[in-house]
Amino acid sequence: MPKRRMIPGRTEAALQAAAFWLVLLLAVGVGGMRALSGLPLLANMLLPPGLMAAQADAPPPHVGQALGERFPESAYAPQWLTPVERRTMPAWLAERMRVGQGTAPVAVPEHSAPVIAIVIDDLGDDYAGTRRAIALPKAVSLSFLPYPSTTPELARAAKAAGHQILVHVPMEPDGTVDPGPNALLTALPKTELLRRLDWDLARVPGHAGINNHEGSRFTADRAALVPVIEALADRHVFFLDSRTTPLSAVVPVARALGVASAGRDVFLDDDQSPKAIAAALAQTEALAKRDGVAIAIGHPHAATLDALAAWAAHRNDLVTVDVAIRLKTEREIAAAR
Repeated sequence: MPKRRMIPGRTEAALQAAAFWLVLLLAVGVGGMRALSGLPLLANMLLPPGLMAAQADAPPPHVGQALGERFPESAYAPQWLTPVERRTMPAWLAERMRVGQGTAPVAVPEHSAPVIAIVIDDLGDDYAGTRRAIALPKAVSLSFLPYPSTTPELARAAKAAGHQILVHVPMEPDGTVDPGPNALLTALPKTELLRRLDWDLARVPGHAGINNHEGSRFTADRAALVPVIEALADRHVFFLDSRTTPLSAVVPVARALGVASAGRDVFLDDDQSPKAIAAALAQTEALAKRDGVAIAIGHPHAATLDALAAWAAHRNDLVTVDVAIRLKTEREIAAAR
């Protein structure tokens, strides 16, 4: 059988082209899309003269999609993703975020009366206390710690009773307090952060949002927050900031990435005496009258549940926390115009 005769010069060109593509693939694998910035230099080093020029008129491949048209200007919003699957920002939030970017002003809906959202968190660990919380009016939102063994059962019962469900995600505090298993920590790599978040969310069936358990260090760390909030955006989950630190960056980062978010106004039971809880409820009412909406967080302490059972029984101004987040967002963006 006659041997194939190699045309002089083609073998060398073929080897050079193969080397070029091998080095390019390795570079992209290590350096990501930024490796493409060195493409012309790499081509000059490895390819025969004229080969790149011969392909210069070919249309460039589509390697990503800019996101600047969807998010407001922010140092924390992603500008490029590859591959791209668009996240869907809630329509009401997208409309409000366009205010201040050259589009027509959006009117903030007026409500005939102020509204209040109450959230009871730390649920799941205290079985009897959680059952008492489930017996509160269904407008009270309930937030469950992911790690107690009874959490999935109790969260399903709360959802069946008509409550809005949150995941009380453990996050890193300042100091030495243990936030619990699978807590989100600032030193963790992105893959482990997302694995822990997935575990936390999977433990609480029927959830619509999250709020932070502890988290005074984590919620102040913008770099740590970004991958977590991006994951919440993909899941269409809101983030109520428990505001365990005045340095929290949750709300600006969440809104920049298309996640509905607002902060807690009042803790009801830092002092568990009946007199102090009554004063905290009165403060919540006053803030709602002043601002149109207020969000208070309590816990399944006997004194808190006793006070809320009496206070909430015949009220018509209670709303779920997602509604309160929306109203707070509308007012805050309108006030900043």
